[in-house]
Amino acid sequence: MGVIENALERLRGSAAGPAALLEAWPGAASTEEVIPTRRITLDRTRMRAAGYLPEAGQEMRFADYYREVKRPLIQRALAAGAAANQRLILVTSALPAEGKTFTSLNLALSMAREQDISVLLIDADFRKAQLGRMLGIQEEPGLLDAVASTSLDVESLVFRTDVKGLDVLSGGGFSLRASELVASTRMAAIVAAMLARSPRRLVLFDSSPLLVSSEVRAMNQVPGQIVLVARSGVTPRRALQEAISQIDKKKLQGVVLNNAYARTHDYYYGYSNPANRGTGEDAG
Repeated sequence: MGVIENALERLRGSAAGPAALLEAWPGAASTEEVIPTRRITLDRTRMRAAGYLPEAGQEMRFADYYREVKRPLIQRALAAGAAANQRLILVTSALPAEGKTFTSLNLALSMAREQDISVLLIDADFRKAQLGRMLGIQEEPGLLDAVASTSLDVESLVFRTDVKGLDVLSGGGFSLRASELVASTRMAAIVAAMLARSPRRLVLFDSSPLLVSSEVRAMNQVPGQIVLVARSGVTPRRALQEAISQIDKKKLQGVVLNNAYARTHDYYYGYSNPANRGTGEDAG
């Protein structure tokens, strides 16, 4: 049984819920469960202009692509008897500017369209915070702050969006101890509490690129499912192979191949990504 599953077992044995789990965890202080009241409206025009949403007229095509990507992830996450960490999904890439944040956002939006599913999208690219900047929450306290401070309830930092079923959370202020914070038992407790709020909640992490960040290697231990993003004709084969070698093969669910004609075979999903139309790293 993993650290997160152990934390959930402790949570189930507590009548007081998530707050009691955090209180009982080493170094944690007493907290109260807070229902988030902070709300944001997604600026779709700005997001599309920055390359984070499909171009006008391409929405239906991309909706079909992301249905194909999300379906096996959801089935695995909500399968009978599935481990709790299967509802934790990390999106990463080998290198920067491969469409990782574009994929995270559009995958989260697609998942939120499902009946009876809620999605918490977390900016876990702690150094660049591209998702947080695009949403306008990069300066807000977030995940790392909640892990570092026992006085913060992470749920009180979550933003509700105007998209039904989609919440977002910033990564918080970057710390030189980010890797250690992510690998801590308090991180495991916080993640377990996130999952415990609803058995139909999926938590999606927009993580750092694998080959340029130490934090993502600690993050790799958190989720039960990992999706790797690459850019067709751009990502060096050696970089992709090295990235794959750093991922537990039981967790790797697929490689999203940007800038490719739509096709699906084995573990690969291919589609054209408008985020790569000259926006540089802005589309993450």
